This record gives sequence, C-alpha cells and structure tokens, in this order.
Amino acid sequence: MTTQADKEAADRRASDREAVTGEADAEQPNRDESNRESGDAGVGAEQRQPSDLFRRTRSGIAHHLGPAAAVFVLVAGVFGIVFATIIPPFWGHDEITQFGRAYQVAHGGFTPERITDDRGVSYGGQIPLSVDGLMGYAFTDYNRHPTEPAPLAADETAYDRLGSAPVTTTATKQMWFTNTAAYSPVPYVPAAVGIRLAQAIGLDVGDTVLLTRLAGLLAYLVIVAFALRALRTFRIQWLVFTIAVLPIALFQAGTVTADTVTNALAVLVSCLVVKGVFLDTRLTKAEVVAALAATLALPLSKPTYVILAMLVVLIPARQYGFGRVLRWLPWCFAALGAILFAVWMKIAAPTGDGMGLMRKPSEWRSVRPGDQLHGILSDPVHFANTFGDSIWYRDEKWFIQFFGELGFAYVDVPALSILACLLALAVSAGIADRLTGNRWRTWIVALTVLASVAMIYVTLYMSFTPVGYWMIDGVQGRYFVPLAIAGFAVLLRWMPLRLSDSRGVTPVRGPAITVVVATVVALAAAAIKYNVLIWG
Repeated sequence: MTTQADKEAADRRASDREAVTGEADAEQPNRDESNRESGDAGVGAEQRQPSDLFRRTRSGIAHHLGPAAAVFVLVAGVFGIVFATIIPPFWGHDEITQFGRAYQVAHGGFTPERITDDRGVSYGGQIPLSVDGLMGYAFTDYNRHPTEPAPLAADETAYDRLGSAPVTTTATKQMWFTNTAAYSPVPYVPAAVGIRLAQAIGLDVGDTVLLTRLAGLLAYLVIVAFALRALRTFRIQWLVFTIAVLPIALFQAGTVTADTVTNALAVLVSCLVVKGVFLDTRLTKAEVVAALAATLALPLSKPTYVILAMLVVLIPARQYGFGRVLRWLPWCFAALGAILFAVWMKIAAPTGDGMGLMRKPSEWRSVRPGDQLHGILSDPVHFANTFGDSIWYRDEKWFIQFFGELGFAYVDVPALSILACLLALAVSAGIADRLTGNRWRTWIVALTVLASVAMIYVTLYMSFTPVGYWMIDGVQGRYFVPLAIAGFAVLLRWMPLRLSDSRGVTPVRGPAITVVVATVVALAAAAIKYNVLIWG
C-alpha cells in the first residue's frame, strides 16, 4: 500500500531532478565537454578552459549556498545597494534617532543615557555637529510635504553640500533619541562597526551614513543567506526567499535601523524551526550554534519577538544531535535569553516615560504606560473595542505597509509591486514541501505567532498611544514581516494543497523562475517609484 509519506518522497525525488539550480542539467554538459576535450586538440581545450572554470565556480557557489540563497545574495545585494544610495540621508524609518543610537553604541554607550530636556523625561547622547547639520536639514525636508507633483526632496545639492562636510568628532552636541535608547546595543553592532570604520578611514558625513547603511545590509545578507542555506534541499526555501526580499525588508536593510538585524534574526530562527520541527530534519553543527545564539540575540533586538525566539525549544533533541544530557541545552539558552530580555527591559523601562515627546506638543504628557496597563487590566472590554476599531479603520493601510510604506516620505510601493509580491507568495507557497510537524508543536507555533501579534498591539498601546485615544496608534504593517515565515509554516502544515504538473509532480524550476522574476519586478517598480517621487 502506498502511504502519503511514499507519495511525498516520490514527489520530492521528481522535483529534485528539476531543481532550479540546473545542477542536473549542468553536470551532463560538463561531462560531455570533458569527453570532447580529451579527444580534441590542445588549442581547443585551452579555449574552453576559462568558460569551464567560470561554469564550475558558479555551479559550486550555487551548490554550496543553495539556489534560493545564491539568488538572494544577488537580488538583495543589488536592490539593497540601490535603496541605500537613492534614499536621502536619514529619510528611513526613524533613521535620525536610529543613527544617533548607533553612534552612541559605536562609542561605548550601551545603556540609555538620561539627558537634560525642558520638555520632560528624555534620553539620548552626543552627535557630531556636522552630522547634526545634515540631520536637521533632512528632518525639515521630509516634513515639508509639498503639493503633487513636486519632488518630495527640495534640493539634492544641499545634501551633497552638507554630506561633504567632515565628521566633527571633537565638536558635538546633545541629541534626543528616547525611542531608540530603549533598544539594546545588539541590533546596532553592524551599524556601529560601519561608523567606526568610516571614522578610521576619515569619511565625510554623507559617506559615513552610506557606509553605515551598507554595514547593516551586509549583516542582513549574511544572516539571511545562512538561513536560506539551511533549507537548500527543500522547496520551501523559495517562500522564505520571497519574504526576505519584500520591498519593505530591503528598504529597511538599506537604511540605518535596528530592524535590519531584527528581521534577519527572525528569518534565521524561523528557518531553523521550520527545518527541525516541520521538515523533521537534523540541523548541522553550525545551524545548532546559530539557533542557540539567535535565542539570546533576538530577544535583545526587539522585545516584541521574544516569544518567537523561544520556539527553538520545540526542535526535537535528535534534530540537534543532542544526547540525554545536552537535550536540555536549548531550554537553558531559552531561559538565559528570557533572563537577558527581562534584565534589559528593566534597564530600559524609564525610557517609556519620555515616549510622549514623539507626538505633537499637545500630547507630550498623554502617553502614560502605567495608566494604559491599568486600563487594560481593569476594563479589557474597552481595550478589545479599541483593538477592533483599529482593525476596521487601519487594516488596509497595514496590508499595504506589509509590502512597503517606504520611510518617512511615506511613499507606498506601487500596485504592481504588491501584485508581483502576491504572485510570488502564492507560487512559492504552492510548491512548498508538505510539512510534517506534530499537532501540539504546530499549535504552539500558531499560538506564538498570535501572541507576538498581540504584543505588537499592546506594546504600542502602552508606549505610544495617548491615554483615551480611540485606536491603537503607531502600528505599521512592517512589524508583521518577521512573523510571516512562522505564520506561513502553520498554514502550510494545516493546508495540504500544493501545485502540481500534469504528471502529478510538484514542479520547481518554472515556479522558482516565476518567483525570482516577480520579486525583481516588485523591487524594481518600488525603487523606480521611490526615486521619481523623491528626486523627480
């Protein structure tokens, strides 16, 4: 009798022969080429050697990384650099305060620093005067909101002029960044390295910002490529690829923000959980180390995703390669991650009293986390109604933001980008492997995703929404991107439907090409629209 497992195994074998790398197709020509060379004249063989070397090198890289990881490095690298160069300095999401915190970390300021501010409780640090000059101009510029169709950026030459100034490390001024002072130093490590490197080689202000952006992009490429490599023998790698190259993900990777590392770590944890729990496959030693390290790093990157990091304990001990003694090691790391998270939350808690300064002056005293928590506990029905109103009035905005509301210019990605992303998601999910996680583990992952979504709303209700406000303010669709892979894994576990060809086999090559083309179209359309609207 043929079981479902037998069908899936046959399906995988048939699909593997059609892998998008084309390795099976590429190896045969190489063997034929070798046979021809053995009988040809030496001159002909010498003429073919350079192309053969290039082909072998390319095939070797694709084989080592896996098809999705190799394509990811190329696509994300190109468009990440594009975004890093076309986005005006400090026009990313909170990029002014994100850079301020990164600069503080780069110079040894790891904990929140209280600063003097007549407006109220404030945290921040010192920033070079020349950097502050560019920040001030950018802040004024992206708040102009000119009438259409005028370019959103007023004067490109002003950025060139201010960006060409040297970084005045000895002449500094106090800067406010309470909102990012609450973050631990962990997600700022790549940016801090970029700042120190720029300082060491004497770059000017504009190039310092660019190098800091590229340092974050490099971290995103390395971490996500490693995560994709873990799934290189499975078709679900293309779903992860699609999520990792969403326009909003690469836009953020091209700016200075803690979200770059946070998103990358969330992808890493999700991929390893999918491999160990839903694909029932053993992790390599490097993947085991990465899983344990991410359990500590992700909770310190963004509190919202602390529960997601804890999912590594669901991976069976046999998939870690652990025996009776070491089987508790993931639990120990999860406990340590939770402790570090709690310690940092204790350290950063006072910054919550100053978050009201993010709002307009009339609301500076209206953001009171303690009062909001009391309101949730004493009248949960009112909070539920507020939550419901938020969905009815803002869900379509969050949907668009999931694909891309680009920076503080608030440029929505074009409809073409959203349609292309939806196509890529549908195709990549349709060819994904049939997942086999047991019922209780699947339910735990599902509840973790739901709890993480709830934490997004509760956190913003307490730390950003004025007391008595009619909705939960500050929610953005990009906050749900780190949860997408785990969410899709649960849906694919419960949904057995997959795409198949006329032979009843799930194809790979054609769908993979479709996914890559669709994502490139989405990214190109987003980049072109952003560049046109910003610079004209």
